[in-house]
Amino acid sequence: MQWTETDFPFGLGSDNHSAVHPRILQAISDVNFGFAPSYGTDLVTREADKLFQTEFGLSSVFFCFNGTAANVLAIGTLIERHEAVICSQHAHIAVDECAAPESLLGCKLITVASPDAKLTPEMIQPLLIRRGDQHFAQPRLVSITQPTELGTLYSSSELATLRAFCDRHGLWLHVDGARLVHAAAQLGGLKQACLGADAVSFGGTKNGLLFGEAVLFLSSRARERAKNFPYFRKQLMQLPSKTRFLSAQFQCFLENRFWQELSQHSLKMAKKLRDGLEEAAKLGAPIQFTQETQSNAVFAIFGEQLEKALKDEAFFYIWDEHTREARLMTSWSTKDSDIERVILRAKQAGRPA
Repeated sequence: MQWTETDFPFGLGSDNHSAVHPRILQAISDVNFGFAPSYGTDLVTREADKLFQTEFGLSSVFFCFNGTAANVLAIGTLIERHEAVICSQHAHIAVDECAAPESLLGCKLITVASPDAKLTPEMIQPLLIRRGDQHFAQPRLVSITQPTELGTLYSSSELATLRAFCDRHGLWLHVDGARLVHAAAQLGGLKQACLGADAVSFGGTKNGLLFGEAVLFLSSRARERAKNFPYFRKQLMQLPSKTRFLSAQFQCFLENRFWQELSQHSLKMAKKLRDGLEEAAKLGAPIQFTQETQSNAVFAIFGEQLEKALKDEAFFYIWDEHTREARLMTSWSTKDSDIERVILRAKQAGRPA
Protein backbone atom coordinates (compact mmCIF):
# COMPACT_ATOMS: atom_id res chain seq x y z
CA MET A 1 0.00 0.00 0.00
CA GLN A 2 1.23 3.50 -0.83
CA TRP A 3 0.83 5.84 2.13
CA THR A 4 0.56 9.62 1.72
CA GLU A 5 0.59 12.58 4.11
CA THR A 6 -3.21 12.77 3.94
CA ASP A 7 -3.34 9.39 5.69
CA PHE A 8 -1.67 10.99 8.71
CA PRO A 9 -3.44 14.33 9.30
CA PHE A 10 -2.09 17.03 11.61
CA GLY A 11 -2.97 16.73 15.26
CA LEU A 12 -2.23 18.21 18.66
CA GLY A 13 -2.61 14.96 20.57
CA SER A 14 1.02 14.43 21.53
CA ASP A 15 4.58 14.99 20.41
CA ASN A 16 4.63 11.18 20.49
CA HIS A 17 2.37 11.29 17.43
CA SER A 18 4.85 13.16 15.25
CA ALA A 19 6.96 11.68 12.51
CA VAL A 20 10.69 10.99 12.90
CA HIS A 21 12.89 13.89 11.92
CA PRO A 22 14.56 13.24 8.51
CA ARG A 23 18.00 13.94 9.97
CA ILE A 24 17.42 11.27 12.60
CA LEU A 25 16.36 8.77 9.94
CA GLN A 26 19.44 9.69 7.95
CA ALA A 27 21.63 9.11 10.99
CA ILE A 28 20.27 5.58 11.25
CA SER A 29 20.87 5.02 7.54
CA ASP A 30 24.40 6.38 7.85
CA VAL A 31 25.43 3.50 10.14
CA ASN A 32 23.42 0.85 8.33
CA PHE A 33 26.27 -1.07 6.72
CA GLY A 34 28.97 -3.54 7.65
CA PHE A 35 29.26 -5.18 11.03
CA ALA A 36 29.49 -3.74 14.55
CA PRO A 37 29.66 -5.35 18.00
CA SER A 38 26.34 -5.69 19.79
CA TYR A 39 25.01 -4.47 23.13
CA GLY A 40 26.63 -1.05 23.24
CA THR A 41 30.24 -1.96 22.60
CA ASP A 42 30.34 -0.30 19.19
CA LEU A 43 32.05 2.91 18.02
CA VAL A 44 28.81 4.82 17.48
CA THR A 45 27.69 4.24 21.07
CA ARG A 46 31.07 5.44 22.36
CA GLU A 47 30.71 8.65 20.34
CA ALA A 48 27.18 9.21 21.64
CA ASP A 49 28.44 8.66 25.19
CA LYS A 50 31.09 11.37 24.68
CA LEU A 51 28.39 13.82 23.63
CA PHE A 52 26.38 13.04 26.75
CA GLN A 53 29.49 13.72 28.83
CA THR A 54 29.89 17.07 27.07
CA GLU A 55 26.29 18.09 27.79
CA PHE A 56 25.83 16.69 31.29
CA GLY A 57 29.36 16.44 32.64
CA LEU A 58 30.66 13.31 34.31
CA SER A 59 27.88 10.73 34.09
CA SER A 60 27.02 7.10 33.51
CA VAL A 61 24.88 6.67 30.38
CA PHE A 62 22.75 3.68 29.44
CA PHE A 63 20.27 3.24 26.59
CA CYS A 64 16.91 1.48 26.64
CA PHE A 65 13.84 1.28 24.43
CA ASN A 66 11.10 3.42 26.03
CA GLY A 67 10.26 5.96 28.67
CA THR A 68 8.51 3.68 31.14
CA ALA A 69 11.55 1.43 31.18
CA ALA A 70 13.87 4.42 31.61
CA ASN A 71 11.92 5.56 34.68
CA VAL A 72 11.71 2.09 36.21
CA LEU A 73 15.39 1.38 35.60
CA ALA A 74 16.54 4.74 36.97
CA ILE A 75 14.42 4.53 40.10
CA GLY A 76 15.06 0.83 40.67
CA THR A 77 18.81 1.38 40.63
CA LEU A 78 18.58 3.83 43.52
CA ILE A 79 16.01 2.35 45.91
CA GLU A 80 15.23 -0.93 47.65
CA ARG A 81 11.94 -2.82 47.51
CA HIS A 82 10.82 -1.61 50.93
CA GLU A 83 11.30 2.05 50.03
CA ALA A 84 8.87 4.62 48.68
CA VAL A 85 8.90 7.17 45.86
CA ILE A 86 7.32 10.59 46.36
CA CYS A 87 5.85 12.14 43.21
CA SER A 88 3.11 14.44 41.99
CA GLN A 89 -0.38 13.03 41.54
CA HIS A 90 0.06 13.92 37.86
CA ALA A 91 3.39 12.10 37.47
CA HIS A 92 3.69 9.77 34.51
CA ILE A 93 4.98 7.02 36.79
CA ALA A 94 1.77 7.30 38.86
CA VAL A 95 -0.79 7.79 36.08
CA ASP A 96 0.40 6.40 32.77
CA GLU A 97 2.74 3.48 33.42
CA CYS A 98 0.20 0.82 34.42
CA ALA A 99 1.78 0.44 37.88
CA ALA A 100 5.11 -0.59 36.33
CA PRO A 101 7.23 0.86 39.17
CA GLU A 102 5.15 -0.92 41.84
CA SER A 103 4.88 -4.15 39.87
CA LEU A 104 8.52 -4.47 38.81
CA LEU A 105 10.28 -2.79 41.73
CA GLY A 106 7.99 -3.66 44.60
CA CYS A 107 8.14 -0.06 45.80
CA LYS A 108 5.33 2.21 46.94
CA LEU A 109 4.41 5.46 45.18
CA ILE A 110 3.27 8.26 47.46
CA THR A 111 1.48 10.88 45.38
CA VAL A 112 1.18 14.54 46.29
CA ALA A 113 -1.69 16.84 45.32
CA SER A 114 -0.01 19.51 43.17
CA PRO A 115 -2.25 21.72 41.02
CA ASP A 116 0.59 22.64 38.65
CA ALA A 117 2.25 19.18 38.86
CA LYS A 118 5.30 20.64 40.62
CA LEU A 119 6.63 19.52 43.99
CA THR A 120 8.01 21.77 46.71
CA PRO A 121 9.76 20.92 50.00
CA GLU A 122 6.64 22.09 51.84
CA MET A 123 4.60 19.44 50.01
CA ILE A 124 7.13 16.68 50.63
CA GLN A 125 7.98 17.39 54.29
CA PRO A 126 4.70 16.02 55.80
CA LEU A 127 5.31 12.69 54.06
CA LEU A 128 8.64 12.07 55.75
CA ILE A 129 7.12 10.17 58.66
CA ARG A 130 7.70 6.85 60.44
CA ARG A 131 11.26 6.64 59.20
CA GLY A 132 12.82 3.56 60.70
CA ASP A 133 9.41 1.95 61.30
CA GLN A 134 9.47 -1.52 59.73
CA HIS A 135 5.69 -1.39 59.17
CA PHE A 136 5.89 1.63 56.86
CA ALA A 137 7.34 1.94 53.36
CA GLN A 138 10.34 4.22 53.81
CA PRO A 139 10.38 7.46 51.75
CA ARG A 140 13.69 7.41 49.87
CA LEU A 141 13.35 9.09 46.47
CA VAL A 142 11.66 12.18 45.07
CA SER A 143 10.71 11.94 41.40
CA ILE A 144 9.86 15.10 39.46
CA THR A 145 9.09 15.66 35.79
CA GLN A 146 10.82 18.45 33.86
CA PRO A 147 8.81 19.96 32.22
CA THR A 148 5.84 18.53 34.10
CA GLU A 149 2.90 16.59 32.72
CA LEU A 150 0.93 19.86 32.84
CA GLY A 151 3.52 21.73 30.79
CA THR A 152 4.89 23.73 33.72
CA LEU A 153 8.58 24.29 34.33
CA TYR A 154 10.86 24.03 37.35
CA SER A 155 13.15 27.05 37.51
CA SER A 156 16.85 26.73 38.35
CA SER A 157 16.20 28.06 41.86
CA GLU A 158 13.36 25.60 42.42
CA LEU A 159 15.62 22.73 41.38
CA ALA A 160 18.36 23.94 43.71
CA THR A 161 15.87 24.20 46.58
CA LEU A 162 14.68 20.62 46.00
CA ARG A 163 18.27 19.37 45.85
CA ALA A 164 19.11 21.03 49.16
CA PHE A 165 15.97 19.58 50.74
CA CYS A 166 16.79 16.08 49.49
CA ASP A 167 20.32 16.40 50.85
CA ARG A 168 19.03 17.35 54.29
CA HIS A 169 16.71 14.37 54.42
CA GLY A 170 18.78 11.69 52.71
CA LEU A 171 16.58 11.45 49.60
CA TRP A 172 17.49 10.65 46.02
CA LEU A 173 16.28 13.07 43.34
CA HIS A 174 15.11 11.60 40.02
CA VAL A 175 14.02 13.62 36.99
CA ASP A 176 11.66 12.20 34.41
CA GLY A 177 13.04 14.08 31.42
CA ALA A 178 10.89 12.71 28.63
CA ARG A 179 10.72 16.30 27.34
CA LEU A 180 13.79 17.67 29.12
CA VAL A 181 15.01 19.43 25.97
CA HIS A 182 12.10 21.87 26.20
CA ALA A 183 13.22 22.94 29.65
CA ALA A 184 16.86 23.00 28.56
CA ALA A 185 16.08 25.37 25.69
CA GLN A 186 14.86 27.90 28.26
CA LEU A 187 17.22 27.28 31.18
CA GLY A 188 20.54 27.42 29.33
CA GLY A 189 21.34 23.79 28.67
CA LEU A 190 20.57 20.16 29.43
CA LYS A 191 22.62 20.06 32.61
CA GLN A 192 20.93 23.21 33.92
CA ALA A 193 17.47 21.76 33.22
CA CYS A 194 18.05 18.88 35.65
CA LEU A 195 20.35 20.65 38.08
CA GLY A 196 21.00 18.57 41.20
CA ALA A 197 19.43 15.35 39.93
CA ASP A 198 20.96 12.04 40.90
CA ALA A 199 19.36 10.27 37.95
CA VAL A 200 17.60 11.40 34.78
CA SER A 201 15.39 9.55 32.33
CA PHE A 202 16.32 11.42 29.16
CA GLY A 203 13.73 11.28 26.39
CA GLY A 204 14.27 10.82 22.69
CA THR A 205 11.04 9.36 21.34
CA LYS A 206 8.92 12.44 22.04
CA ASN A 207 11.53 14.72 20.51
CA GLY A 208 11.97 13.51 16.94
CA LEU A 209 13.67 10.13 17.42
CA LEU A 210 12.32 6.87 16.06
CA PHE A 211 12.76 5.15 19.42
CA GLY A 212 15.05 5.14 22.40
CA GLU A 213 15.66 6.78 25.77
CA ALA A 214 18.78 7.24 27.88
CA VAL A 215 19.18 6.66 31.61
CA LEU A 216 21.76 9.00 33.15
CA PHE A 217 23.32 8.84 36.60
CA LEU A 218 24.87 12.19 37.43
CA SER A 219 25.91 12.34 41.07
CA SER A 220 28.94 10.38 42.26
CA ARG A 221 26.90 8.25 44.65
CA ALA A 222 24.34 7.48 41.93
CA ARG A 223 27.13 6.49 39.54
CA GLU A 224 28.40 4.11 42.20
CA ARG A 225 24.95 2.51 42.45
CA ALA A 226 24.82 2.26 38.65
CA LYS A 227 27.71 -0.21 38.53
CA ASN A 228 25.14 -3.02 38.58
CA PHE A 229 22.81 -1.29 36.10
CA PRO A 230 23.85 -3.46 33.10
CA TYR A 231 22.59 -6.58 34.88
CA PHE A 232 19.38 -4.90 35.99
CA ARG A 233 18.69 -3.64 32.46
CA LYS A 234 19.24 -7.10 31.01
CA GLN A 235 16.86 -8.69 33.54
CA LEU A 236 14.16 -6.22 32.56
CA MET A 237 14.67 -7.00 28.86
CA GLN A 238 15.80 -3.48 27.94
CA LEU A 239 19.30 -4.17 26.58
CA PRO A 240 19.33 -3.18 22.89
CA SER A 241 21.22 -5.61 20.69
CA LYS A 242 21.95 -3.46 17.63
CA THR A 243 22.69 -0.48 19.84
CA ARG A 244 24.42 1.52 17.13
CA PHE A 245 21.04 2.32 15.53
CA LEU A 246 19.78 3.76 18.81
CA SER A 247 23.06 5.52 19.59
CA ALA A 248 23.25 7.05 16.10
CA GLN A 249 19.98 8.86 16.79
CA PHE A 250 21.29 10.37 20.02
CA GLN A 251 24.57 11.27 18.37
CA CYS A 252 22.64 13.26 15.76
CA PHE A 253 20.30 14.69 18.41
CA LEU A 254 23.11 15.97 20.65
CA GLU A 255 25.67 16.98 18.02
CA ASN A 256 25.83 20.76 17.59
CA ARG A 257 22.83 20.93 19.93
CA PHE A 258 20.38 19.80 17.27
CA TRP A 259 17.98 19.11 20.17
CA GLN A 260 17.83 22.86 20.72
CA GLU A 261 16.66 23.57 17.19
CA LEU A 262 13.87 21.01 17.47
CA SER A 263 12.71 22.09 20.93
CA GLN A 264 12.77 25.81 20.14
CA HIS A 265 10.49 25.25 17.17
CA SER A 266 8.08 23.24 19.28
CA LEU A 267 8.08 25.95 21.96
CA LYS A 268 7.51 28.64 19.32
CA MET A 269 4.47 26.76 17.99
CA ALA A 270 3.03 26.35 21.50
CA LYS A 271 3.41 30.08 22.16
CA LYS A 272 1.76 30.88 18.83
CA LEU A 273 -1.12 28.59 19.71
CA ARG A 274 -1.53 30.07 23.19
CA ASP A 275 -1.38 33.65 21.93
CA GLY A 276 -3.91 32.92 19.20
CA LEU A 277 -6.34 31.22 21.58
CA GLU A 278 -6.02 34.15 23.99
CA GLU A 279 -6.98 36.49 21.15
CA ALA A 280 -9.95 34.25 20.38
CA ALA A 281 -11.01 34.36 24.04
CA LYS A 282 -10.93 38.16 23.94
CA LEU A 283 -13.29 37.98 20.97
CA GLY A 284 -15.70 35.95 23.06
CA ALA A 285 -14.68 32.36 22.34
CA PRO A 286 -15.44 30.16 25.39
CA ILE A 287 -11.87 29.34 26.46
CA GLN A 288 -10.59 29.01 30.03
CA PHE A 289 -6.85 28.46 30.39
CA THR A 290 -5.93 26.14 33.23
CA GLN A 291 -2.11 26.19 33.24
CA GLU A 292 0.67 28.50 32.22
CA THR A 293 2.18 27.60 28.85
CA GLN A 294 5.83 27.11 29.77
CA SER A 295 6.59 24.18 27.50
CA ASN A 296 5.12 22.64 24.36
CA ALA A 297 1.62 22.12 25.73
CA VAL A 298 -1.45 24.33 26.10
CA PHE A 299 -4.05 23.33 28.70
CA ALA A 300 -7.52 24.82 28.46
CA ILE A 301 -11.22 24.13 28.83
CA PHE A 302 -13.35 24.91 25.78
CA GLY A 303 -17.06 25.37 25.42
CA GLU A 304 -18.74 22.21 24.16
CA GLN A 305 -19.33 23.41 20.61
CA LEU A 306 -15.86 24.95 20.34
CA GLU A 307 -14.23 21.77 21.61
CA LYS A 308 -15.98 19.83 18.86
CA ALA A 309 -15.07 22.42 16.20
CA LEU A 310 -11.40 22.42 17.19
CA LYS A 311 -11.29 18.63 17.20
CA ASP A 312 -12.60 18.70 13.63
CA GLU A 313 -9.49 20.73 12.80
CA ALA A 314 -6.92 18.77 14.85
CA PHE A 315 -7.20 15.89 17.28
CA PHE A 316 -6.26 16.53 20.92
CA TYR A 317 -6.81 14.73 24.19
CA ILE A 318 -9.25 15.60 26.95
CA TRP A 319 -6.87 15.43 29.87
CA ASP A 320 -9.49 15.53 32.63
CA GLU A 321 -12.82 13.91 31.81
CA HIS A 322 -14.47 15.55 34.83
CA THR A 323 -13.59 19.14 33.99
CA ARG A 324 -13.11 18.68 30.21
CA GLU A 325 -9.62 20.16 30.52
CA ALA A 326 -7.88 19.61 27.18
CA ARG A 327 -4.21 19.27 26.32
CA LEU A 328 -2.99 20.59 22.97
CA MET A 329 0.61 19.65 22.29
CA THR A 330 3.06 20.83 19.64
CA SER A 331 6.16 19.09 18.30
CA TRP A 332 9.19 19.61 16.09
CA SER A 333 6.99 18.91 13.04
CA THR A 334 4.12 21.30 13.84
CA LYS A 335 3.69 23.88 11.07
CA ASP A 336 2.68 27.54 11.29
CA SER A 337 -0.16 26.87 8.87
CA ASP A 338 -1.53 24.10 11.08
CA ILE A 339 -1.63 26.35 14.13
CA GLU A 340 -3.17 29.18 12.12
CA ARG A 341 -6.08 26.95 11.05
CA VAL A 342 -6.82 26.04 14.67
CA ILE A 343 -6.65 29.67 15.79
CA LEU A 344 -8.94 30.78 12.95
CA ARG A 345 -11.54 28.19 13.95
CA ALA A 346 -11.37 29.42 17.56
CA LYS A 347 -11.73 33.06 16.52
CA GLN A 348 -14.74 32.24 14.36
CA ALA A 349 -16.41 30.85 17.47
CA GLY A 350 -15.85 34.17 19.26
CA ARG A 351 -17.25 36.48 16.64
CA PRO A 352 -20.94 37.46 16.83
CA ALA A 353 -23.15 35.69 14.28
